[in-house]
This record gives sequence, structure tokens and C-alpha cells, in this order.
Amino acid sequence: MIRYNPKDWFGLIFKFHQSDTFRQMVWVMLAVAIYTTVIVYLELEYQEYLGFESTTLLHSLLGFVMGLLLVFRTNTAYDRWWEGRKQWGALVNNTRNFAIKLHAALPKGAQEARTFYKIMIPNYVYAMKEHLREGVIIEELNDSLDNMNTIIKHKHIPNAISHSMYNKLHSLYRKERITGDQLITLDKEIKAFTDIIGACERIRFTPIPFSYSMFLKKFIFAYILTMPFGLVYDFKYWTIPAVVFTLYVFGSLELIAEEIEDPFGHDENDLPTDELAAKIENNIEEIFGFESES
Repeated sequence: MIRYNPKDWFGLIFKFHQSDTFRQMVWVMLAVAIYTTVIVYLELEYQEYLGFESTTLLHSLLGFVMGLLLVFRTNTAYDRWWEGRKQWGALVNNTRNFAIKLHAALPKGAQEARTFYKIMIPNYVYAMKEHLREGVIIEELNDSLDNMNTIIKHKHIPNAISHSMYNKLHSLYRKERITGDQLITLDKEIKAFTDIIGACERIRFTPIPFSYSMFLKKFIFAYILTMPFGLVYDFKYWTIPAVVFTLYVFGSLELIAEEIEDPFGHDENDLPTDELAAKIENNIEEIFGFESES
């Protein structure tokens, strides 16, 4: 995720970065500029043979529709990005709450249980982070516990880790290391883990409908290709930069929406899940480092 100062708006105008839409569209804009140049030249030099008179009325009407479609597209993509951020914020809070409550509930002699959760909670977060990408990176997980060799064989590793933590919690209850009321309280915290990853999977694996995405791209393409015919007699050769700039605006909005609608990847504008995972791990280590009063 790119860090920046939102108040430095003048400096941001001249700032370019790796994922900037201009870099991605430069060759497309060049091709459209050549195409527009040819159309403008033919219209201005051979109009009497073509017998065609331009009008901007149709493009004015279609431009309004285009604006509505792009606003909907951008808002939908941002909603998915923000929902992902809220879910990861909930994960940060939930892991803290679970660790604090568990550390306070366990008696002083339950060091083995504390070590187990001190390792497994961050393991769950790291597994979830990569599960929402291409797949879990085993090297990121702490494998110092014996059951990790079994867990990493599962297809859904976050579920396997959550199941292991749940079994451990019930084992502590059966051994009377925690009470029934404490079990109910801690049970809700583990349940929240599954709710959070389920919400993130809904965002990750349910893209914008294919037909809608294809229609919008085709609409932009047709609008840009026919635009020179509507502007040529009013703008003459200024039609060329006008068409290219319009393509840059419409195309950039679509590219930005495509980038942020899946907020868990490695793109520069995606959520900083690597930083959040490291932050959670540090929080858990600090919480279990507190002196127990039990």
C-alpha cells in the first residue's frame, strides 16, 4: 500500500509510481492518437468526398451514461477494498481480545498452552494472508509445534489451524484449566476468526460479474473510437489530444477499479496485509509476555 501525504496535493499531480495508470496505458494512448490523427486528417482534407457532417449530440448523451457506469464501477470496487480493510481491522482487534482473555484465564502453570496459542494465532494470520493470494507460504509459519506437520497437509490451512486452536481450547476445559464461562467467551473469539476469513473469501473469490465488466470495456472502446467523428469540425487537430485525454480518464478509472476490487494481492494500492500480519504477531508476543496474575 502506498503511503502519501493527502495534503500535498500539488506534489501528487507530478508524482508517478510503478502502478500509475499512465504507464499502463501509454501504448494504448499512442495507438489511439495515431488512429485519431488519421481520422481527423481524412475528415478535414477529404470531407467533400466523404459527405459526412459531425455532431456532438450523441456523444454528449452517451458521455452522461458513461459517467454513471464508471461512478458505479468505481464505488463498487472501493466498497470491496474498504470492506476488506474493515475485516482485517476486525482481525487485529479479535486476535488481541482472544490473546488477552486467554492469557488472563489460564493459570500460571499453563505455560504449554500459552506457548501453543502464542504460535498458532500468528500462524493463522499469516496463513490467512497468503490463502487470500496464491496460496499459503509454509516458510512463513512457525513449525516448532508437532501438529504443524499435519496442519500444512490440509487444503484449507487457516481452517486447520482454527480447528487445532478449538480442540486445544476444549482440551483445556476438560482438564479444568478454564471454566465453562471462560470457554463460552473464548469460543466466540475463535468463531470470529472463521467469520472474518469467510468475509474476505467472499470478496476475493467473487469478482465483478464478467458480463458487466466486458460491457463497460466495450462501451469505452466504442465511445473513444467514434469520438473523433463528433469533434473533428469543432476542434480540428485539437481533437487528437482531446480524444487521448478522454481515453486516459475513462481507462484510468477502469484500471483503478480493477486493481482495488481485489484488495489482498501484491498491487501497490492493495491492503498492507503483510504489515498487519507482522503487527498482529508483535501484539501477541507482547500480550503473552505480560506477567500473569492467575
